[in-house]
Amino acid sequence: MRIAVTGSIATDHLMTFPGRFADQLVADQLHTVSLSFLVDDLDVRRGGVAPNICYGMGLLGLSPILVGAAGEDFADYRAWLDRHGVDTDSVHISDVLHTARFVCTTDTDHNQIASFYTGAMSEARQIELQPVADRVGGLDLVLISADDPEAMLRHTQECRSRGIPFAADPSQQLARMPGEDIRVLVEGAAYLFTNEYEKALIESKTGWTAEEILAKVDTRITTLGANGVRIERVGEPAIEVGSAEEEAKVDPTGVGDAFRAGFLAGTAWGLPLERSAQLGCMLATLVIETLGTQEYELRRGHFMERFTKAYGEEAAADVQAHLA
Repeated sequence: MRIAVTGSIATDHLMTFPGRFADQLVADQLHTVSLSFLVDDLDVRRGGVAPNICYGMGLLGLSPILVGAAGEDFADYRAWLDRHGVDTDSVHISDVLHTARFVCTTDTDHNQIASFYTGAMSEARQIELQPVADRVGGLDLVLISADDPEAMLRHTQECRSRGIPFAADPSQQLARMPGEDIRVLVEGAAYLFTNEYEKALIESKTGWTAEEILAKVDTRITTLGANGVRIERVGEPAIEVGSAEEEAKVDPTGVGDAFRAGFLAGTAWGLPLERSAQLGCMLATLVIETLGTQEYELRRGHFMERFTKAYGEEAAADVQAHLA
């Protein structure tokens, strides 16, 4: 399968302040705050929903097509993704804006002061999918994940008009998008990915019941945190897959992206829904054990040992056949 993944491309700049923000704030001067913090650490991480998902798919041996917008400072990031099997030739490079950036400082009480620079992500709305499809010989599925809202709507409408199957993964953008736009993103999706809170938010904002939403998509996939994932289809019993046991809980950031990567890889291999979800859960476990969203490795022998322990030998044999 030729799978394109659309979504945000960003870098995270994470700093640590060895003190308390509260000690630096003067109560009667909050209307004119001017502070500078000397930080101890700077951790620059590759991020963005779409590259995170593509990275996981690349580790599993696929060649996902990354579709998004970045700045001219994307060169090093592009090289990293290229080395890990991601097709980056359809990334739009802005002539004037930098790649989106999240800048966050955390104090000793775990309070945070952060800013998000949208940057080149705002130009994702200029991207048309047909040239991408022409370049790679057609698209079998487009995952539309959190991005510039106008880009998400454009990609969805283009998939619908051109008959390209698409998966809806609105995640972080649900909070800011009106119900009318969310309805556009959801209706007709081959897959709808959300967590439990996002599931409820879609229902609240669209005014559709859970049953009505299920009738408008082929497959609804709801991640349940530590409890795994639930998969629903009209007229069929729900499938529930538990999480694989983690060896350590280091950082949950990017866990949902890794699940999607594993699930889509299983789908590309023609595995049934349950197997695809198991693969996604196992990949997500690797991420929660690692600091950073693209810092984990996939050692195939060790991966299959853990997969077998979590889901059994029959499930492992189905996956092993594709994980060369």
